[in-house]
Amino acid sequence: MGSEAKVMTNHENKTVAKNSQFIGILKEHGELIAALLSGVLIIVGWLLSKSDFTVASVGFYILAFIIGGFAKAKEGIEETIADKELNVEMLMIFAAIGSAIIGYWTEGAILIFIFALSGALETYTMNKSNREISSLMEMQPEEAMLVKNGVQKKVNVSLLQKGDHILVKPGERIPADGVVFKGQTTIDESAITGESLPIQKNKGDEVFAGTVNVTGSLTVEVTKLSSETIFQKIINLVQSAQSEKSPSQQFIEKFEGTYVKLVLVIVLLMMFLPHFLLGWSWNETFYRAMVLLVVASPCALVASIMPATLSAISNGARHGILFKGGVHLERLGALKAIAFDKTGTLTKGKPEVTDFIIIQEENEKEVKRIVASIENHSNHPLAKSIVQYVSKENIELDEPDVIEDVSGFGIRAELQGENWKIGKEAFIVKDNIIDHFNDTRENLTSEGKTIVYVERNEELIAIIALKDTVREEAREAITNLQALVGINTVMITGDNERTASAIAKEVKLDHYIAECLPETKVEHVKYLRKKYENVAMVGDGINDAPALATASVGIAMGEGSDVALETADVVLMKNELLKISKTVQLSKKMNRIIKQNIIFSISVIMLLIAANFLQVLDLPFGVIGHEGSTILVILNGLRLLRD
Repeated sequence: MGSEAKVMTNHENKTVAKNSQFIGILKEHGELIAALLSGVLIIVGWLLSKSDFTVASVGFYILAFIIGGFAKAKEGIEETIADKELNVEMLMIFAAIGSAIIGYWTEGAILIFIFALSGALETYTMNKSNREISSLMEMQPEEAMLVKNGVQKKVNVSLLQKGDHILVKPGERIPADGVVFKGQTTIDESAITGESLPIQKNKGDEVFAGTVNVTGSLTVEVTKLSSETIFQKIINLVQSAQSEKSPSQQFIEKFEGTYVKLVLVIVLLMMFLPHFLLGWSWNETFYRAMVLLVVASPCALVASIMPATLSAISNGARHGILFKGGVHLERLGALKAIAFDKTGTLTKGKPEVTDFIIIQEENEKEVKRIVASIENHSNHPLAKSIVQYVSKENIELDEPDVIEDVSGFGIRAELQGENWKIGKEAFIVKDNIIDHFNDTRENLTSEGKTIVYVERNEELIAIIALKDTVREEAREAITNLQALVGINTVMITGDNERTASAIAKEVKLDHYIAECLPETKVEHVKYLRKKYENVAMVGDGINDAPALATASVGIAMGEGSDVALETADVVLMKNELLKISKTVQLSKKMNRIIKQNIIFSISVIMLLIAANFLQVLDLPFGVIGHEGSTILVILNGLRLLRD
């Protein structure tokens, strides 16, 4: 008996799963199914009318009206009540009813069928865009294994607090942003950065929610609440992009209400004036008024923008380019100049040792060992870079006897009975700079390199040159942007003139502006906007946020600061500068398709209206011409979904 009950339960579970799957399909494809069913009913009705089953054929046509037109009629009535404004959907309802009144059941039903089909296509576009969010949301774990006082407990991620420790096993997705507290592993960060190769993570390294722990077991210390994670911000960005309308879309929607009222007034006049002024029969007058109601409806014009915009936003999200709204996507296509921050944007933001020059006749390996041993006790970025450079040679480090960090200058130490100084030029004894070294120093500084001096017992023995290296793709990215006609490239940086000049030459920028504070960056962006009108700013740091907000379009690097991500209008989730030119090209393509759609839809409306007044356009061809143009502009917009 127990086994039978178990079998029944399994059977019921399968039935429930199938039912829920069926309901899901109905919800997603309901409009398309209704439109196709309406088409089948029209065919049956037409066949019955040809067999003299007139009453039965009318019954099938009425069913086609109800099934095919329900969704659009409901949408039109609800929007009319909410906005207190007539819309395109109401025009179509009136046109279909008017066609039925004068006995054109087939034409009215076909009108409903094609209108429903175009609506299904618009819904498909929206669903396609929504699926980008759904697929992201599925990557966000709902539960985490909280470790407290040695006890493990599963909790909802929304309950995690900063400082909590969570256990992440191999193969699991990381449920919250944090740092590795214990363990080491490789992490698949493709969901966040687009980087296909797993990245090694050790204690103290940052990890992100939604990424996959590939190999080892980790204990992660939570640094952000679930609502503040990078992953959640991505989802919020895509959602806001879908809801925010572009200026073109806003204009069309405002225009729609006025246009619909105008059409209804002209149709009312059309029902009477041609009879008295042109001698048309009452039947012909009413018929032409119904044709006008169909062909003058701005369905194609209204559908010219939204499907194209949503398709472009969806395309961008799929490639790690997140737009905060259609307005920013539209503006990108009209850019005349793009300004770049240097550190972390054009460059990697991490200085690397390029030259380690021994001045005196010293054992190079020994000097490197001592320098790295001392610098290992400093938190300065240059010191970390020097230690990293030396560690590649597998040199064992010593422990200094005395360490003194001289803020703003360098570090002083005692090691093996000798006094060492490592730091700026002003930190060492001036007389120690050897004359024949001046040329070398000039060459290094002219290349935009920072020099660190090494002094032992008040004698200069080595210099170390470091440089924030340019991203591999920076030059290609700048070249691609310059190839887009009319786009000027500018670098705005806080670095000195020499460094700025060297970087600008290396990546072949059109202009550069050096020695800028955050507030002066804003002033320069304002000047660029006056000069070029449409200007983008690309940055990643907190100091870039004011300039990002001032630009026509702010573009943030995905690995940048939270402030930059919040302020920017566009976010490149993977720090790929090459994506910027692709983003501009996507915008230009979208704007081009929207223009094509608008010109085409207006031309078709004018042509059909003229043909109707000349009495050469019958209702069936009016329906096909009008609704066919709507489907064509939607399909044209859907081209933006392709790579």
